[in-house]
Amino acid sequence: MACAQETVTVDAAAKTTPFPHFWEQTFGSGRAILELRDDYRKDLRTVKAATGFQSIRFHGIFNDEVGLYDPDRKTKNPGLAAQAANDASVYNFTYVDQIYDSLLENGVQPFVEMSFMPKKMAADPNMLHPFWYHPDVSPPKDYAAWDAMIKAFAQHLIDRYGMDEVAKWKFEVWNEPNLDFWGGRPNQPTYFELYDHTARALKSVSPRIQVGGPATAQAAWVTPFLAHVKAENVPVDFVSTHVYANDRAQDVFHTDENIPRDVMVYRSVKKVHEEIEHSAYPHLPLIFSEYNASYANEPNVTDSTYMGPWLANNIRLCDGLTESMSYWSFSDVFEEQGVPRTPFYGGFGLIATDHIEKPVFHVFEILHRLGDERIKVESDSALATKSPDGKVEVALWDYAPPTGTGANYTMPSGPAGPVKVFDLHVEHVAENAPVEVLRVDDDHGNVLKAFDAMGRPQGSLTHEQVMKLRAAAAMAPPEHLRLDHGKLQVTVPAHGLAVLIVGR
Repeated sequence: MACAQETVTVDAAAKTTPFPHFWEQTFGSGRAILELRDDYRKDLRTVKAATGFQSIRFHGIFNDEVGLYDPDRKTKNPGLAAQAANDASVYNFTYVDQIYDSLLENGVQPFVEMSFMPKKMAADPNMLHPFWYHPDVSPPKDYAAWDAMIKAFAQHLIDRYGMDEVAKWKFEVWNEPNLDFWGGRPNQPTYFELYDHTARALKSVSPRIQVGGPATAQAAWVTPFLAHVKAENVPVDFVSTHVYANDRAQDVFHTDENIPRDVMVYRSVKKVHEEIEHSAYPHLPLIFSEYNASYANEPNVTDSTYMGPWLANNIRLCDGLTESMSYWSFSDVFEEQGVPRTPFYGGFGLIATDHIEKPVFHVFEILHRLGDERIKVESDSALATKSPDGKVEVALWDYAPPTGTGANYTMPSGPAGPVKVFDLHVEHVAENAPVEVLRVDDDHGNVLKAFDAMGRPQGSLTHEQVMKLRAAAAMAPPEHLRLDHGKLQVTVPAHGLAVLIVGR
């Protein structure tokens, strides 16, 4: 298979632009109640250590399983009639507190997605989403009760954590109301009614609380949403929406384009960025509160090394267009389609079940090493940055489409494409500067290769298999090289990502 060759020149003395790590500030996760589990918290600490992420977003803080809203509560013992509980208060914050306490103890703030509907408040208690845990997606039967709950929730958070802390959090109204996560009809005006009530209720508790929406799928509704809040004078502090790289152009852009997976996220971010610029609120922050290479479970995509070039290229393209992008999700402690039956089914997380690190975990880990000032380079397969200590970081990748798509795994029969050879020139550093090379590709940090070699065992793994996979999943040791008169040749295989740290 022929190779591609490219020369990349990096001038360490060139003018730089700020490069905030917008791709690793917030992560998504399985629903709120999962935060009480030890495996969730273990994965969270691992991802926090690798990326330094600041906040986490999950569905379902108002789900009945969290126990927040429970008026007229009764207890019932076997064989006896139900009776009023001794404590019949409307709200119970026990699990809310345990969830948020744990996050904060681990240095992670909540990105509060305000969903779903407690059944006792729902206009239709049987309007259940098909997810395995069946959240209620009904509008409230009484907006006075909804407003009261929102105010009590916000006041409790301020009382427990302090206004200065809560003022740092984001409060996002609902999740993907343009899909089947919202049962109001017609869905857009009824969602706007929910948003208006929620935003006003929060701001009545404190104007320092940050609220935003519309939290739509497919990068939808931003223009009408901003027109609505302007017309009705409703508070808004940020815009949030979602996109996945396999979303259809018909749904996102209302065109028949064939937009490939490596640029769909960028195209969507750019579209919404421009919609905000042309609105009455041109300076509102834009947060993509969900994104990934797929909205479905595709093992050849999210479990594989494909994610390295895919993520790096999206970072290259989306820089400067969004304040934050929340990768969905940090862990496969996750139950939307039921309890996982194998570690590698195309889960969204960085860490598979049994705490097995996927290639994408290491992708985030090595991209975290990039600096916070960007150096312009003329390449669509490279990023260059600079750190305060004077080091230069260069990410190089070799993008190729995934080996397979869909729910069924396609066993690779060879490389995903030709290798790429980079002739790297680094100017204005020592001619023989040391270079640390970190890699994620088919032979580095790739547990999927070991799982394939096992024959992809189905069902629960043995303890020995888990130990072998954890060992195979470990990050490969870095290579230590030196520039030769400011030059270095680096070969990157298809689906490979390499991050080079060039010393002074």
